[in-house]
Amino acid sequence: MDRLYASWRYAYVTGSRDASECVFCAAQRSEEAGVLIVHDAPLAFVILNLFPYNSGHLLIVPRRHVADLTALTRDELIVMAELTQAAAQVLADEYAPQGINIGMNLGKPAGAGVADHLHAHLVPRWTGDTNFMTVVGDVRVLPEEIAQTAARLRPAFARVVGSR
Repeated sequence: MDRLYASWRYAYVTGSRDASECVFCAAQRSEEAGVLIVHDAPLAFVILNLFPYNSGHLLIVPRRHVADLTALTRDELIVMAELTQAAAQVLADEYAPQGINIGMNLGKPAGAGVADHLHAHLVPRWTGDTNFMTVVGDVRVLPEEIAQTAARLRPAFARVVGSR
């Protein structure tokens, strides 16, 4: 039997990551985590998912630590919608997906990995990308390193957001 190791996922699957601080709040202050941020806006930002379903898996996150969609201000809600629209355009331009899943998991029972800080997911999708490796091997196969994805998407966001 062949084995494909993805040791970088160990902290995620075991739940052993440091839970003392919100990952999204930390990303706003940490250079190390901040490398995942591909676009900044005054009230929200776009960050790569550290544990992506597909290359280009993006998260739209309000800067303010808030868990409930109804707790967003009107301005925060508008910025999140605008960034979601821009992110969909960036993904279309850079990855040419055949579809994009866009959604939020509100609360642990709904599947939220980070339930205390609201965020929206954008996952580019292609026909046949069901990623059977996840089912049979509990790993994901991604054709691009996260640093490459970030380098690819930052100028695309500058172009798309700058043109609006």
